[in-house]
Amino acid sequence: MGLRSLIGKLFGGGAEVPASIYDFKMKSLSGKEIDFAQFRGKKLLIVNTASKCGFTYQYEDLQKLHEQYGDKVTILGFPANNFLFQEPGSNSNIEEFCQVNYGVSFPMFEKISVKGFNRHPLYTWLKRKSGKSPSWNFCKYLIDQSGNVTGFFNSRVEPLDKQILDKIA
Repeated sequence: MGLRSLIGKLFGGGAEVPASIYDFKMKSLSGKEIDFAQFRGKKLLIVNTASKCGFTYQYEDLQKLHEQYGDKVTILGFPANNFLFQEPGSNSNIEEFCQVNYGVSFPMFEKISVKGFNRHPLYTWLKRKSGKSPSWNFCKYLIDQSGNVTGFFNSRVEPLDKQILDKIA
């Protein structure tokens, strides 16, 4: 094993990382496999989420963004328990929480790790393409229609912030 491969396994999770965002296939909260190829030609806003965080209220604005700008951007939510154990629930608990409390209808995926040794390959890909890793829950990556990362927004940037709206318009 080469040094680059070893470093990748130690700091980016051990799984292979696809070259393109459109090569990912991941399971939704309900267990359905979602092929990211279906998002080709669309802008994506990828968000790591948590149900017991000071930023959990952002689900409300993410849903508004989905309803008001769904023709311009597809929101993809990824629950993660990486920051102070703020997403302790199972996939079914998370799904129920999101629907009951916020009426979430944008795609939500099974709980993953977004940092550390067991970081999911999607977040390894996002880090490689943007140079940024989530520093907390509700960090957002904007992907353009060609599959390039064109923006990273930390937790404090609200989903309906002008910075985000200007890039998706």
